[in-house]
Amino acid sequence: MRIYLDNAATSWPKPEPVYAAVDRYQREIGATAGRGAYRDAVEAQRVVDDARRRCASLFAVSDPSRIVFGSNGTDMLNLALHGLLRESDHVITTVCEHNSVLRPLAELSRTRGVTITHVRCDSHGYVDPQDIKHARTSKTRLIAVTHASNVTGAIQPIREIVSTADGALTLIDAAQSAGHVPLDLNEVPADLVATSGHKGLLGPLGTGLLYIRPGVEKLLKPVRQGGTGVNSTEDHQPDELPQRYEAGNLNAPALAGLGAAAAFLLERPVSANAAHESALVRRLIHGLQSISAVRIYGPPPGEPRASVVSFSVEGYDPQEFAAALDAAAGLQCRAGLHCAPRMHDALGTTKLGGLVRMSVGWSTTAEEIDHALDAIAAIAGA
Repeated sequence: MRIYLDNAATSWPKPEPVYAAVDRYQREIGATAGRGAYRDAVEAQRVVDDARRRCASLFAVSDPSRIVFGSNGTDMLNLALHGLLRESDHVITTVCEHNSVLRPLAELSRTRGVTITHVRCDSHGYVDPQDIKHARTSKTRLIAVTHASNVTGAIQPIREIVSTADGALTLIDAAQSAGHVPLDLNEVPADLVATSGHKGLLGPLGTGLLYIRPGVEKLLKPVRQGGTGVNSTEDHQPDELPQRYEAGNLNAPALAGLGAAAAFLLERPVSANAAHESALVRRLIHGLQSISAVRIYGPPPGEPRASVVSFSVEGYDPQEFAAALDAAAGLQCRAGLHCAPRMHDALGTTKLGGLVRMSVGWSTTAEEIDHALDAIAAIAGA
């Protein structure tokens, strides 16, 4: 029996239409998108255009050209950070961030003199928008914040955070929220939103996207140059979106799958997915609370939380405990620091070797949660 509770890393299983779309592209189309006028090349472009349009709809974005595709969420965050920040800019971010934000910022600090303020969080993983507001300086160019922590699951008050920008640009890392909770970019007017396609969006690995608010493309430089299928006589990247940021061939087979996944989420829809996952998270937390050796981290019941639950087990290294769960019960989860070292520093869990993290998904069942709880209780000695 396989109980998969590592959806925060990548979703599994995918909806059946995702597998079918990738297979169809590979077997029946096979051509590159945007590089030819023959029938199958046109069909390849149509598949990519459909994926872009559906992804835009998921975020209530009316202009699909505002959605740029890349290889993963890290790729998209690097485009946003390296393409936007200049010498001596100031960035406000948080201790809750993934290394996909922390490491590019550290590199930009070394190479461009970018200064960084890491705003603290409370004991549950929430950031106070007022702390972000008070961190602003005359050189603040960007506020970069995760929508939901991949460690605690805490969903940040993103609308309030964006409202503190006061002229600075805003970048949301939606890797742990996209597809899990609704995100309407008319209600949250962020300048840039990056996410992977293989987590809550239910697409294949090798996909990511970046939303660029109108006007921001004038400030955001491409970080890669190459063929785009348009304006081939020019020696610089075209100004048109999305080609400006999509040099080279796209991963069209995977984007076919992402388009099918987006269609699935539009039909499901995301709000229903959120309700399903929230019920499972409550069930998991309730069961963990009855195991005396377990300590749960993150928001208390009833507070905004994505589909992530992290905990420690007395007497166990987190990696050791996760390996025991896999060996004894086929329960697959993630343990360690989750590429979020400052978050673990803030929680005081770095010295523990991190935490055990379980993350539910669209197809997780209540029975799987109950099996997981039985396995945790048996190994923890409850």
